Amino acid sequence: MKTITLLFAMVFFSIAGAFAQIEKPVTWSYAAKKVSKTEAILYLKATIDSKWHIYSQNIKDGGPVKTTFNFSPSKDFSVVGKTIEPKAITKYESTFKMNVSYFENAVVFQQKIKLNKASTAVKGKVEFMVCNDRQCLPPEEVEFSIPVK
Repeated sequence: MKTITLLFAMVFFSIAGAFAQIEKPVTWSYAAKKVSKTEAILYLKATIDSKWHIYSQNIKDGGPVKTTFNFSPSKDFSVVGKTIEPKAITKYESTFKMNVSYFENAVVFQQKIKLNKASTAVKGKVEFMVCNDRQCLPPEEVEFSIPVK
C-alpha cells in the first residue's frame, strides 16, 4: 500500500511541476556596430512569441509598464541621446482603459554611444512587460552586456 501511495505522489508532483512552468514569451539579443572610431550603434532586439506583445518606451502613466533601458555608467563610453524605437502599433486596450503603443513578433531598439576607448562592453538592464489578449505577466528586468570591438 505504501508503494502505491508513494508512486501516486511522485506522478502527481511531476504532473503538477509540468503545469507550473514559467512562461518566457520574450527573448533578447544584442549587437553593436561601430560607425566611426568614436561612435557605435547598439542594437537591442526583442523576439516576441506569437500572440504576445511588449510595450513602447512611450507609454503614459496609468498604463502598462513601458520598456526602459538603463545603461550602466562607464568611463569607456557615453550614451548619446535617447534609445530609438520603430513605429509602434497603437490601439485602445480595455484592460488599461487607454490607447497604448506596443510591438509584436520582433522589435529592434537602437542606442548611439560615444566611445572613449577602442573596445568596451556596454552593460545595463532592460525592463519590460509582456501581455497577450488574456493576461499580462509581471514586469521583468533582464541584464545585458554588449561587446563593442
